[in-house]
Amino acid sequence: MVSENTSILLVEDTVALARTYEAYLKNGAYDVVHVETGAEGMAGVSQNPPEIVLLDLVLPDMDGLEILKRISEEEIPSAVIVITANASLNTAIDAMRLGAMDFLVKPFSAERLLVTIENVIERQRLNKIVNTYRNDIDRREYAGFIGASLPMQSVYRIIDSAAGSKATVFITGESGTGKEVCAEAIHSKSPRKSGPFVAINCGAIPKDLMESEIFGHVKGAFTGAVADRDGAATKARGGTLFLDEICEMDMSLQTKLLRFIQTGTFQKVGGSKTEEADIRFVCATNKDPLVEVAEGRFREDLFYRLHVIPIAMPPLRERDLDVLAIAENLLSAYAGEENKSFKGFSDGVRGIFATYQWPGNVRQLQNVIRNMVVLNDGDEITEDMLPAPLDEFIGKAAPIAPVDSIKNQDSKSGAVGAVNAKTESGATAFIPLCADDIRPLDETERDIIEHAINICDGNVPKAAMHLGISASTIYRKRQAWEEKQKKMA
Repeated sequence: MVSENTSILLVEDTVALARTYEAYLKNGAYDVVHVETGAEGMAGVSQNPPEIVLLDLVLPDMDGLEILKRISEEEIPSAVIVITANASLNTAIDAMRLGAMDFLVKPFSAERLLVTIENVIERQRLNKIVNTYRNDIDRREYAGFIGASLPMQSVYRIIDSAAGSKATVFITGESGTGKEVCAEAIHSKSPRKSGPFVAINCGAIPKDLMESEIFGHVKGAFTGAVADRDGAATKARGGTLFLDEICEMDMSLQTKLLRFIQTGTFQKVGGSKTEEADIRFVCATNKDPLVEVAEGRFREDLFYRLHVIPIAMPPLRERDLDVLAIAENLLSAYAGEENKSFKGFSDGVRGIFATYQWPGNVRQLQNVIRNMVVLNDGDEITEDMLPAPLDEFIGKAAPIAPVDSIKNQDSKSGAVGAVNAKTESGATAFIPLCADDIRPLDETERDIIEHAINICDGNVPKAAMHLGISASTIYRKRQAWEEKQKKMA
């Protein structure tokens, strides 16, 4: 039976004091193990890390700080409470800098010890909650992806759930949305991660060679087959086979692929030997597979065999401010590669990035930033460096401050203050009670959006989340409102 008590390692060379501390703790939900030397303490935290270490700094064989350094350097999940005499109070402060969570000055009472331990336990509990939120709910980076938008959080959760299974995954999405990155993430999170990840682009290989690419061939199978050759089916054994642009596959080969998926066996081109392969299949397409099935270009039975766990990759324009986080990461990487000094983007560039539709998605963003880094230099990417077609938006998009600073944005329309004002008939601005109170829909929409931003302390992404729209939609609407206001001025 596993104990639910908090495990505590007490490292104290004075036996009488150790017995006193143990007595203080005997009525609590603690499992206490006492050791007298630094070497025993080192062994204890390395072999069976406790939840809490009560650490005396003055030990007969070493400085207690050495144990603390070991815990810090090896990232051992133990919280350390330092025990020190008045004379070594400065050392205790140094210990706090090294990661100790608290310290006790000798002599201390039972109440002081218990309160300190309970405070540390509570801090650990809160840290676990925060880490769970960051790792499972509000992830900003995940297995090769960058982005904290709600659509991407959904993708992350599906990958988490699907990775441990052998079920086939069918990834859809526009070109440049990261379908192969998704496939690699599924593989890297799966029990097959130590096996091979083999990718084939079904749209980039001639039809006559595709069967050989997947299944391999034997010598003499066709002109140019001068030796036996293994295909992806052999190379991917024990791992994952990723079939990109699966809807481009020739119909005749689709039949053989279906048989391979159903039986787990195949034959090389020109061969008669049946081979087995333990493979996890992941496929992707930038087309609508149901349209391809309906129009007879993709086998319906193969589609349903592959379409077990669907993942729809969102286009960049629907990922709110992920575009800015991705852009910053790319700028840092490309500036390093090209030996340039760029550190960030001007607010004007950020505004254009957030409002542009990005038809080429992340791949287009990569090309844009690479272009600007290669052709320019400086500390900041500015609007005059933007290539076509983004240069057409110069002066038309509302500037956006860095992501961490998107707060307390002032409402420029003045509509927010009037949102809850009563009309003469007693209606609110949102809900008219008679025909005379009805206003144009676009004005009401503007009031609602601006009010949402106001009550979210100027945080546009947060307001967008509550409204059920993307932040980029709000930025585009704000830009249109400002342009309309300028024309009316």
